[in-house]
Amino acid sequence: MALLPKPTAGATFLRATLLLSPTTQRLPSRLSFFASSRRRSDDSTSTARYRHGPHQWSGLDDWREAPINGLRVWGAKGPESSLSSSSSSFSLPPHRQTLESQSLSSLAEWGRLILSTSDPAAKAAYTHIAYTKWVSDELSLGAAEPPDCPARPEKPLLVSHKEIPSPKESGLPLNAYMLHNLAHVELNAIDLAWDTVVRFSSLFDVLGSQFFSDFAHVADDESRHFSWCSQRLEELGFSYGDMFAHNLLWRECARTSGNVAARLAVIPLVQEARGLDAGPRLVKRLVGFGDNRTSSIVAKISEEEVAHVAVGMFWFLRVCEKLGRMPDISFKDILKEFNVELKGPFNHVARQEAGIPRDWYEEASLASEKNKSDLAEVYNRLECIISMEKENSVLSDSSNER
Repeated sequence: MALLPKPTAGATFLRATLLLSPTTQRLPSRLSFFASSRRRSDDSTSTARYRHGPHQWSGLDDWREAPINGLRVWGAKGPESSLSSSSSSFSLPPHRQTLESQSLSSLAEWGRLILSTSDPAAKAAYTHIAYTKWVSDELSLGAAEPPDCPARPEKPLLVSHKEIPSPKESGLPLNAYMLHNLAHVELNAIDLAWDTVVRFSSLFDVLGSQFFSDFAHVADDESRHFSWCSQRLEELGFSYGDMFAHNLLWRECARTSGNVAARLAVIPLVQEARGLDAGPRLVKRLVGFGDNRTSSIVAKISEEEVAHVAVGMFWFLRVCEKLGRMPDISFKDILKEFNVELKGPFNHVARQEAGIPRDWYEEASLASEKNKSDLAEVYNRLECIISMEKENSVLSDSSNER
């Protein structure tokens, strides 16, 4: 694997400081943040509490060493190899197949290609090819410039999250509605992982090759999850793009584009951790809806998301260690700096398994609630009243029709 030229220790620290700081544009703010973090890292209570670090997911080494997962299709009894499938949704579109043989020699170049690919099926297929080549030692890490925003298909139309229709207004049955939302999350997760690989490839000598292996592996997992969701949507008579979607997930990614510590805190430890919270609830709703096949897919995806949160936790701890900062304090500082809100209910069991200490998110969640203004509380109450009035109106209309 080709290595970048090794800089001096001072240059390495300077570059890490520039890329790991909360605000890359404001030097005084950046330096004051590091100074305050280091002062607080001397706190004896915090040091004692994290002397051995938070719990690490027990399956991390097995996940890293597992053979490449080719179970791209959801069969009658669960995941199956895509080799037995003739579905065009899980292979490269014919007009794009020539790109596979192009002389892309680095993981970063493949990442840029994937980020620049609008076709969701191609994006998923390229991801599997790139990760396979990387694991087979056919690629160096290399370097590339990621696009400002990943390419997207014409559908779904991206709107404000407030404009996303409710299940009743979407025109889709509940199981298809939930699958579409999940497919959108997984497609974004592919891009989030590749952006992390490409954008921070300049920190190869600081982070090491395992960092990039882990996030390419995450991208491959997410591409498999997207394929399962897309397949099931087609079985139900729908397609990805049949309803509106929002761009909130990528917005958080863009905000952390110059800060690897914030990227790890906000994406795996907040966004992906929300999947751990929501997964079991979605499974229950789907079982209640009578769709056991879809519930099995969602349950498997939720189970595998533990690895992705655990990877984020592992690297967040390592980055904090390199910077001499206490991870619990840094996590809460980043959430405050980037105005990231934590909302329950939390799946404590899954979060503990992934290695996130309970006090990290519970205390941050309570602080977020306390910071809400009285006006925001009024708005929340108004939204509840409007929602109740809408429900009453629907019930009244249904009664009149009868």
